[in-house]
Amino acid sequence: MKVLLARVMLFTAAILLASATTAHDKVAETFVKGGNLVKDPGLIVAAGRRGTGQVEYHDKTSHIFIIVEGECTLLAGGTMVDPKRTAPDQMRSADVEGATTYHLSKGDVLTIPAKTPHWFKEIPTTTLAYYAINIDTP
Repeated sequence: MKVLLARVMLFTAAILLASATTAHDKVAETFVKGGNLVKDPGLIVAAGRRGTGQVEYHDKTSHIFIIVEGECTLLAGGTMVDPKRTAPDQMRSADVEGATTYHLSKGDVLTIPAKTPHWFKEIPTTTLAYYAINIDTP
């Protein structure tokens, strides 16, 4: 818990630093093309716009999604249908059964613990802009 708190504090500091003009430009540019704002061992802060994708599952990575523009239907939990390992600590699939449905829009925050399937299933606004705080756990 102390490690998680320290990492969240680090993210907060990164956001405060992003208030400078050049950092603001980098954040705006990163939202357009997608990418990382902070990349440290065990902590990545990404910004991006995306459409829908596949169901994802990470063995060691927890997410905190902060929605800044657009809206989506995100499914979390449940059981992946026919999952395929796509990386050493990650699986993907085309569907999930028994998941909880969340309708997210600007200002919403959702935490997805490691080992939890999750999927941006619908994005009626075509794209979704968000910060993703990715925290690796042992």
